[in-house]
Amino acid sequence: MKTEHLILYRNMEYQKLLEDMDAALDTGGMSGNVWSLANQLIELAAKYGLEGNLWHCFLALCIADHENAYSISCEIRGQAGGSLDALAREDFAIFKELFDYDIRTLGGEVWELLSCYRPAQADSRVFNRRIRDRIVNLAVQLENAQSPEEFQDHAAEFYREFGVGKFGLNKAFRIVEREESGQVLIDPIINVEHVYLKDLVGYELQKKKLVENTEAFLAGKEANNVLLFGDAGTGKSSSVKAVLNEYYSQGLRMIEVYKHQFKALSDVLEQIKDRNYKFIIYMDDLSFEDYELEYKYLKAILEGGLGKRPRNVLIYATSNRRHLIREKFSDKRELDDELHNNDTVQEKLSLAARFGVTIYYGSPDKRQFQEIVEALAKRHNLQMPLEKLYEEANKWELSHGGLSGRTAAQFITHILGTMETEKNSQPE
Repeated sequence: MKTEHLILYRNMEYQKLLEDMDAALDTGGMSGNVWSLANQLIELAAKYGLEGNLWHCFLALCIADHENAYSISCEIRGQAGGSLDALAREDFAIFKELFDYDIRTLGGEVWELLSCYRPAQADSRVFNRRIRDRIVNLAVQLENAQSPEEFQDHAAEFYREFGVGKFGLNKAFRIVEREESGQVLIDPIINVEHVYLKDLVGYELQKKKLVENTEAFLAGKEANNVLLFGDAGTGKSSSVKAVLNEYYSQGLRMIEVYKHQFKALSDVLEQIKDRNYKFIIYMDDLSFEDYELEYKYLKAILEGGLGKRPRNVLIYATSNRRHLIREKFSDKRELDDELHNNDTVQEKLSLAARFGVTIYYGSPDKRQFQEIVEALAKRHNLQMPLEKLYEEANKWELSHGGLSGRTAAQFITHILGTMETEKNSQPE
């Protein structure tokens, strides 16, 4: 079989299916159960949203998803150079032979349909349409390659533009801890909110400060960890999500971490430190009760631990508190009993101080709130007299959380939903 001679592209996620298809095509369908293989390709098509020649799409998926010495060297930078290029060319010559197989030779209408497969719906169960299109386009490019060299050029360009594996095909991730094995996994988050900085009304100075730090980080310059703090519903979390969407194409990735997972941070950093991406560790709504000690792990990662934080990693956190660890008046009475009470105070204050950039998001005043409401109404083409819009918005905020961008957005959503309901209830 051709796949036996692969050097770099081994132990892939769908290795058995690849080998079984290779054997079946090499023997004209005499090896194995070709109907079982057809079923596996169809299931993959449904999972990833593939269309066209499913054999070619499957091979393109294997190439796009496999992290090896060559593909990781190519991500973001292009051709690896040296012996890796020559070794990869040997593998791509084999992949080109696999592409040249015609699955219709396996016989029957089933394989005819799989050679020009049309999905039942545009959206897949795992990847979004943008990623699906990348894999399908890569399949077409590789199918049309006239030589192993051209085949390799297309693959290397894909790695340079999009990266490889889960970090190449996704922008956001979460930590999954396997209790039985002790493994710390970084899993993709498929549906990321499509919010951009232009969508956030106001807070121009705050956004400018956040963008400057992020751009310095992406350019390889010195950059700081960032704490966005202030009133609820003012756009702190949306600003961080917007930064990810704005700079994803420049190699920015984001990993969401909750405070109960801080023990796993060192494992996460070990997994991402040598990748050619810039990672933001994102901690939303960060705060600690006085009895919670997880902040000690975070302090060690931020600054002061024995291991140095990788240069391709920053931490962005949002919080409603300027001082992240809760303090009470009763603390003062307890401190009076301590011999070195100043040390205890500094222990609690030092966490926030380890964020080099702090950005304050305050609640808007009445005029700013109305400006946000007006901007959101225009964005959604909401036809309502301005005075009426302000009047209804003022009524809404009095009973729905006060003046904030979140309240304004919820008000507009309410109005749009009410108008749609009224429209649908009208007799035809």
